[in-house]
This record gives sequence, structure tokens and C-alpha cells, in this order.
Amino acid sequence: MAEFTYTIFLDAGHGGSDPGATFNGRQEKDDTLNLTLAVGKILESYGFRVIYARTEDIYQSPYQKAALGNDSGANVFISIHRNSSPYPNQYSGVESLVYNAWLPAGTIATNINRQLEQVGFKNLGVNERPNLVVLRQSNIPAVLVEVGFINNEKDNELFDREFDAIARAIAAGIAGTLWSW
Repeated sequence: MAEFTYTIFLDAGHGGSDPGATFNGRQEKDDTLNLTLAVGKILESYGFRVIYARTEDIYQSPYQKAALGNDSGANVFISIHRNSSPYPNQYSGVESLVYNAWLPAGTIATNINRQLEQVGFKNLGVNERPNLVVLRQSNIPAVLVEVGFINNEKDNELFDREFDAIARAIAAGIAGTLWSW
């Protein structure tokens, strides 16, 4: 009997000519790529099939990323980002964004946030953002995870110190949800 394997599409936010948010020389596109690749390795070790939007520093528009996800045959779309605020150290924590919190993406987002909260981040909740292209254009459950604020020194310190635990937490939030389907 063949066992069904879920496929997860992972998007490392920004890339190439789009650095995303920056702070003291740190670029969101670098943090997201490193974290996305780490999360993917963990998910693969759990037996999931993982498809990446990018594995190197290249630019893709949000429309391209959504189309790649839709064409991938994946069951879920996870986009990994770092948050930013108008002023340094103004806000702290993790937030997950979804098109509609009542759809399956809301459950995945809630589980990812809970796992990241256990690593030490403040849980800022799951918020609906139907205007975001990668969420709106996705034909599969899509979650955009904001893993701490890039312009918050404590979030960056936690991000760097607990990098492996953060990758495991995101993978556990995704895997735990899919295993319960």
C-alpha cells in the first residue's frame, strides 16, 4: 500500500534586488533564505516532499512565487519573512498572516505561532491580510510567517541564538497540522 506524502512549498521571502526589511546591515532576504532551507531539511527528514521557491539569492515577484506554488502540486504554501516596524525596538514577536483565518491556513498559522512562542518569541497572533499577493493568489492554504522583527535587537539575538530551535518549531507547526489532516 502506497503511503500518501504531503508536499510543502516553501518561499524564502524577498531575494535578489529586493532585500526586504534591513537593519544595521542585516537583510531580511538573507535571514529568510537561511531559515527556509533549514526548515525544508527538517521537513524532508520527516518524510515530506519540499519544493522551494528559491534556494539562492534571486528575485521573484510575489505573483511569480504564487504561480510557482500553484503549479508545484503542493498541499500548502509557507512564506517565511521577518517583520519590521517604523522605529527600532518598537515591537517584538512572531505573527502569521493568512488570507482567511477560518480556512486550513489559519490552523497551520496558529500551530506555527504556538511552536515559536515556546522558543521564546511573543505570539502576536494570526492576522488576515487578503491584500497580500502570495496569500490572495494562492490556490492552496497559504501562510506568511513573520519570524520576529528584524529591527528589534532582542528578536535578532533570539533569532541567531535559537536558529535551529526556530527552524524545528516552524517545521513542527507545519508537520503537526498536516499529520492531523
